[in-house]
Amino acid sequence: MFTADQFRAKAAEFRALLTNMARSPNETREFRDLEQTYTTLAENEEWMAVHIDKTIQRRKNYDNRTALAEEEAQILKCLGAAVLMRWNTVPTKVQRELFDCASAIGDLQQATPLKGRIARFLHNHKNDQQKSD
Repeated sequence: MFTADQFRAKAAEFRALLTNMARSPNETREFRDLEQTYTTLAENEEWMAVHIDKTIQRRKNYDNRTALAEEEAQILKCLGAAVLMRWNTVPTKVQRELFDCASAIGDLQQATPLKGRIARFLHNHKNDQQKSD
């Protein structure tokens, strides 16, 4: 990441190119545009440094989203566990729909391996609920 001083130095390089050598109109326009771009970037960096307290709010929102995502993950784990605890009592048609839905979630390239892992897991635990009753 560049600092405001580095952006200003780059703008000065393009300004120097404009004043030291005769250029074609297109090249002159390009150097002026680059000088202006780097000057604007420097001004933006300086504004960010002065107003950093106004940008911290984004980080707070990020932390809140992270906390919400963790809470949602916990809820999904609990719901998933509850479904598994009652899997043998769920009608076969609903089992197939849930299996297909779970297999389709996430990266499509991983769907086939995930489907196999889910099938093995369900097969290995199909009698767990009956044992705990």
